[in-house]
Amino acid sequence: RAAHGTCTLPPHFPPAPQFPDAPMRVAALFACAAALRDSDDDSSDLSQTGVKANFPFYHTSDEIHAELQRLSSNCGGMMQVATADKSDGSGNRASIDYVTITKPGATPKNKMFMLFGEHARELISPESSLHFLKTLCGETNVQVGEALDNTQFQIVVNGNPNSRRKVEGGDYCLRVNQDGVDLNRNWDEKWQADSDFGGSDTNPGSKAFSEAETRIFKDLVTDFQPTTFLTIHSGTMGMYMPWAFDREHLATRNNKNMMDLLVKLDKDHCQCPFGAAGREVGYSCPGTCLDYVYDKLNCSYSYAFEIYTGPDYRDNLRDRWQEKMSQMGESLLEQKATLAHAAMKGIFEDHPSDFVQMKEKRHRLRHHRDLDDCFGRFNPSEEDDFQQTVENWSSAYIQMANMIAAKL
Repeated sequence: RAAHGTCTLPPHFPPAPQFPDAPMRVAALFACAAALRDSDDDSSDLSQTGVKANFPFYHTSDEIHAELQRLSSNCGGMMQVATADKSDGSGNRASIDYVTITKPGATPKNKMFMLFGEHARELISPESSLHFLKTLCGETNVQVGEALDNTQFQIVVNGNPNSRRKVEGGDYCLRVNQDGVDLNRNWDEKWQADSDFGGSDTNPGSKAFSEAETRIFKDLVTDFQPTTFLTIHSGTMGMYMPWAFDREHLATRNNKNMMDLLVKLDKDHCQCPFGAAGREVGYSCPGTCLDYVYDKLNCSYSYAFEIYTGPDYRDNLRDRWQEKMSQMGESLLEQKATLAHAAMKGIFEDHPSDFVQMKEKRHRLRHHRDLDDCFGRFNPSEEDDFQQTVENWSSAYIQMANMIAAKL
């Protein structure tokens, strides 16, 4: 009998030593466990009804596409929307919208490529993109300043639409694409096959650029030749620069300028861990877009931001980060330590990152697939928190564009 999260046998089942037919007891307990599992699944109302029923302030993928079409006609002639379509060679296709924003008559020094939504469950990432586009088109209260005069933007708004649609339907823990591949481990930068990842949230794919989505990203960013690259994620709070592929190698080209920008943005917008992503306690993160664009395309400024985690996680993270910074101070930055520094171990054990991971504690949510907890950890569940998040980071993207343009 399943009751209050436990399984108990009926009274007519005597203790095992007095009951010769042990298989019946085992079968009864397994049946009870199955019933309890089904009961737990049924109790997840949020996952059954989907995003729009529970969080109407979110957009579906189709609504995002429609908003892009609307904005393109209401952005002062600055915005062009296009769709890239590719196959992965095994019959799976991806169609991905991307936007280019260029102010007429401007001569921008900075070319900023932004990649949102690589991981499906991080719904707030494409939402942040959409709010930022509305900001550039003058539809929000965030001030743009000179950003459109000095920066041209190309933006992938929703990088994993096939899997995002499943998340919109209630599969809130889904991270990978339709082939079960982590798109941010599928880039040809120190890519490596790893059987230990098979079927997991960090499955790198059969080879570099095996996926239709990453082939699209590669073509777009290569053609654009950015001076600034930024990919947006959620699940914790953090701002990272190369390298991600291991802890022994630190990016040297333009290191100081990249770090100086993070120091300023962290103070104004994040109050969270920042610096070289590195390799956390012996666990490498090969095949990332962060490293690929910096290395292969010689991009001057390459970053990955994680922009949201639930309030309980966020408050604890900020307290612990501020404590570490007060203890270590400028010495951490002067030594150019990675976030794999031993002093950071406790933080990332409790607040795992897509870019700085613990080998022995790979995303705990893989092991505890509570769908509603997945939603709340990766995405705001309250409209006020949602609005504050997208406004804060739109302001950060503007500040970032202006600061980099001033340095070029």
